[in-house]
Amino acid sequence: MKIAILGGTGDEGFGLGYRWAAAGHEIVIGSRKTEKGAQAAVDMRERLPEGKISGTDNLSAAQQAEIVVLSVPYWAQADTLDSVKTALDGKLLVTVVAPTGEKAARVYRLESGLSAAEEAQDQLGEATRVVAAFQNIGAHHLLDLDHQLDCDVLVCGDKKDDKAVVLQLCEDAGLRGVNAGALQNARAVEEFTAVLIAINIIHKVRSAGIRITGLS
Repeated sequence: MKIAILGGTGDEGFGLGYRWAAAGHEIVIGSRKTEKGAQAAVDMRERLPEGKISGTDNLSAAQQAEIVVLSVPYWAQADTLDSVKTALDGKLLVTVVAPTGEKAARVYRLESGLSAAEEAQDQLGEATRVVAAFQNIGAHHLLDLDHQLDCDVLVCGDKKDDKAVVLQLCEDAGLRGVNAGALQNARAVEEFTAVLIAINIIHKVRSAGIRITGLS
């Protein structure tokens, strides 16, 4: 698939894009500035010369792609989506956004009472299908393809077929995806990011994750 990563110059977006490129997907790295996206693509191709990787601005990236991944800080979500909204009609948007407050290791709830993923769905309307995933994945080991990531990805969305696509992307990135139900459930998943940050700080580690037990 051709995947655009909006905010793909950041650690998590870049790391996921790198793993998907290594799995054979075509990656377009998006950024607010064309030159920054292009430079990130150069950096990724240096690590993976055989990869199909390019970089540009967020709107151009979204226009080119079949699937769009939103990997920006929460404070940049609304403006980023507003700038690419017309390019997202009929497409699947995978959001990895996990809002944190001033004290990132404490649970932070949005004033809307919704998840960032639900806010994105409301902003974009029914023409775009939103799935939330990868909120609880640390970026530290994503660039090491030999490292086995010991955590699961909770995938929340309202359409089974869309979640199936994202579950495959989890597998392509070397992770196990778990269908975690409706998009509304992303509220709990996003908030759990703060718990993992606290665990990392308390236990002096960098990649605490979650594992769902009892599944076959």
